[in-house]
Order: sequence, then C-alpha cells, then structure tokens
Amino acid sequence: MSDHLDAPNGSPGMDPRLDICDIFIFNRWDDSERTVIVFNVNPFAPSGADEFHPEAIYEILIDTNEDAIADISYRFTYTPKEHGRQLATVRVAKGDDARDIHSQGDIIFENILVDPLIGEIATGTEGHKLFIGMRSDPFFFDLAGYLGAMDFTGTDHFIDKNVFSMVLEMPNEALGSTRVGIWARVMAPQEGSPLTQIDRMGRPFINVAFIEDKNMFNQAEPTQDRELFLDQIIRLLVNNGRDVDDARQVALSLLPDILMYDTIKPARYPNGRTLSDDIIDYQLTLITNGRVTSDMVEPHDDLLDVFPYLGLPHPGERTIQELAEASQRRPG
Repeated sequence: MSDHLDAPNGSPGMDPRLDICDIFIFNRWDDSERTVIVFNVNPFAPSGADEFHPEAIYEILIDTNEDAIADISYRFTYTPKEHGRQLATVRVAKGDDARDIHSQGDIIFENILVDPLIGEIATGTEGHKLFIGMRSDPFFFDLAGYLGAMDFTGTDHFIDKNVFSMVLEMPNEALGSTRVGIWARVMAPQEGSPLTQIDRMGRPFINVAFIEDKNMFNQAEPTQDRELFLDQIIRLLVNNGRDVDDARQVALSLLPDILMYDTIKPARYPNGRTLSDDIIDYQLTLITNGRVTSDMVEPHDDLLDVFPYLGLPHPGERTIQELAEASQRRPG
C-alpha cells in the first residue's frame, strides 16, 4: 500500500479513522496558477469506519524554505457524528503558529456539512475551495504480487476500494513559495495524552516499503528522519543489490519524508504527485535496483476532469481484516 495500514497492527492507533492513505499535490490541469492538495484517510471505507475522528486534528503541513519544519498548516477538525453527518472546520496557521498545534489559526471554512455518501463543495476565504466526502481510492497496486515475492500479475487490489477524502484547492501564492515541501499527519488523544501524532506521510510507499520501525516513524518529525531511519533504508537497499555509497545517496533522496513540489514545473512524481502517477513502478525500481520495474497495474479510469477530481465512491462495504497482518510482510 502507499501508506494504508502502515502500522504493525494495521491502522496506526488501531483506528482506521486515523490512518493516512495518500497525499497528492498538483497544478489544476486547466489553470497552472492554482494547486490542488488531496488528503485521503480511512482505507477501505466504510468497512472499518464511517466517520472522521471527532477528537482528531487532520493536518496538511507546508515547508516553504526546505528546512523540514512547517511554515503553513491547514487543520481539519470534525464534530461528533449525528444523524449520519458531521460538520467540518478548516483553519490555516502560519509561521510559529503552524508549528504550535494548540494555536487556533484563521478559519477558512466553518461548519461545512460532511455527508460521506454525497460530499459537498464549498468556497472559502482567499480563493480556497474544499471537498470532503467518501471517494474512490485512486491508488493502484498489485498487492498480492508484492506480498508474493514480487510475482506480479497486474491485479489491482484497489480497483474497487474507497477512502475518505479532503480535497483543497488554492491559488499558488497561498503556498508561500514556488517550491515547497508538504506532508500530512493526524493528531489524536491517546493513552491519556490530549494530542499525539498517530500517523504521518510525505512521499508515497516510504513507511510501508522502506521502514522497519513503523510506529516510531509515524510518531517522528521529518527533522528526525535521517538520524533515525537513514541506516534502515541503506540496509534494505544494500540487501537488494546496491553498493553502500549508492544506497546512501538513494536513502538521502527519500529522507526527510516530505513530498517536494515546484509550481513552475509540470507536476509528476517526484515533483508533487498526480492522481495517475505510477509511484509503485517508481519505488519498485528503487527498492530492487532495477530488477523489478513494474507491477503491471494502470491508473484508475474513474478520475474526474473537474473538482474534486477523485472518482465517485464504489458501492458496498469491504473488509480490512485480511490485509492488516499481510500488509506488514515486506519482500526483500
């Protein structure tokens, strides 16, 4: 998975509401002056959960000067679910406030109705547009082939799966720079602590494929990544055929786990990430030193040309029990 079920017991905190699936950032195809950020959580929705966590903070963090520290934070919070619906509020915090989870920030959307089956498009302050609801999961991957010693058949496990999506569109100037780094995290109460970082993600397929201590990774800050996880990734790459120096250079390119995005250049991973970028082929090539270059799965054909760009949700409920343990088995 890209980041789905990336903890030893499946979802981080054993709660799919807190489980980040993917983040994407790209220019709007018909307006290069606007950027779209997609933040997906709750894998295989609604089988594991049918709501956003009402005590959690879902954050999109933006680094404007490449120091791996947030300069802008978009924070999503939700009311408890009543009559099948929740209300969402989105705030933006900047500077020191972006690094202080207890700061309120400025409200850009307030009391937006969240109906997972329908969703709602809202217009906020400073040119922001918002969608929140259940959508088709755009991630594509032959998971069975990956778990089966990379014997890929092109079977897409995610072709009929759903996620809970937060889609935010904004003018490029709202990013604070033409070149930024982004990552997402989810904070929630845990074991008596009022707010704990439960999950985080920047680049796709990093924690699942490259990291041994997944819980530590989820709770760490990007500024700690090289100190804590560089050697783990180097070992993995060396075990898959790279020499030590080459492995170190690749590992340094992956850490800190922040997705870089330059608005002046076309969006395509690793410059941002579009909904159809084949990140699995990209990362398989890195992991195996070119021995395996594709899982033979193609992008989904249900993507939309208009906001919110993600396909309509698939009907029916899916189970995640079969994958919780299997997702932790890493080939190589």
